[in-house]
Amino acid sequence: MSETAPQISEQNPQTPTLPPPAAPSAKGRGPAWLALLIGLGALGLAGWSAWQLHQQRDQAAQQLTQFQQAGDAAQARVKDTEDRVAKRLAGLPTADDLATQRDLLVSLQGEQQRLSQSLSGLLGKSREDWRLAEAEHLLRLAMLRLSALQDVDSAVALVQGADDILRAQNDPQAFAARGELIKVLEALRGLPQVDRSGLFLQLAALRDQVAQLQMLAPEYILPVETTDTANASDSSRWEALWQELSRYVRIDLHADQDVRPQLAGQSLAQVRLTLALALEQAQWGALNGDQEVYRHALASANEVLDTYFDRDNQAVQAMQKRIGELTGQQVVTRLPGLDDALGTLQAYIKRREAAELAPEGEAEATSEGDGQ
Repeated sequence: MSETAPQISEQNPQTPTLPPPAAPSAKGRGPAWLALLIGLGALGLAGWSAWQLHQQRDQAAQQLTQFQQAGDAAQARVKDTEDRVAKRLAGLPTADDLATQRDLLVSLQGEQQRLSQSLSGLLGKSREDWRLAEAEHLLRLAMLRLSALQDVDSAVALVQGADDILRAQNDPQAFAARGELIKVLEALRGLPQVDRSGLFLQLAALRDQVAQLQMLAPEYILPVETTDTANASDSSRWEALWQELSRYVRIDLHADQDVRPQLAGQSLAQVRLTLALALEQAQWGALNGDQEVYRHALASANEVLDTYFDRDNQAVQAMQKRIGELTGQQVVTRLPGLDDALGTLQAYIKRREAAELAPEGEAEATSEGDGQ
């Protein structure tokens, strides 16, 4: 064909020659590249989608595994719970057992109520018995206070306490015992008041005043000797001589009275001691309720004052007057006896104990017989 073409051109020189066909332009290559890129993007998208799908499948598989594990654990817990519940249900009593236990509980409650009632009755009786024993003890204390100390006020309070206990019993059988106690109370309240402790303290105050009493005659105090001087006057010499002579001469304006010995030094101390001992003996008689010893001791004290001390001294006169007033005081009274009241109370307590120990029928018959 290459040879033919020049020939034709040579034969037809006038025929215009056609330009050679141009090479294909770049427009034809652009779509191809675009298609290639699209294909590559689609391929990458497909790969990414496949990878994502693979990841989702792995996550789903992991979640499914976790769900299966959680389900297995839940089933295990449920099984354990069922086992425990089954064990508890197996340990629970049956309906028959519950009925039996209910009957036992009802009977137990009844027995408990009866026991509480019996215990309340026993406690009430024991409390009353203790109160009666307390009344007897108070009465014995009153007897002791009267016999040992002759304390009338304390005895009245103790007997009144025993009577209050019997009154709280509200028992007709205690009428006789209360009657005896009231008799004792009225007898004690009618006694004169004897203040032994007051007499003891008054005598102690008088004994403290013994050391202040003066002797029968005044004591002469020697004057202070003055030294002789060569220049002394005649008058001073006569005064010194008169003072020396006055120590041996005494002028008594009451010569008609009895002459009594003058006490001084150790003799005065002995007389004061004798007076103090007499007052102490009177204190002992007042504290122990011995009227004879009390009066004899005060009489001895008055005699010592009248014999060895100055009657004109104001302190001696005051002490003599006070001793005379105390001599008339009573240190002992005639006290009523509490033996009858104590015996009646003990008899009432014994009858009450016998009634509590006896059966109900015998107790009712005993009470009816006592009422008749």
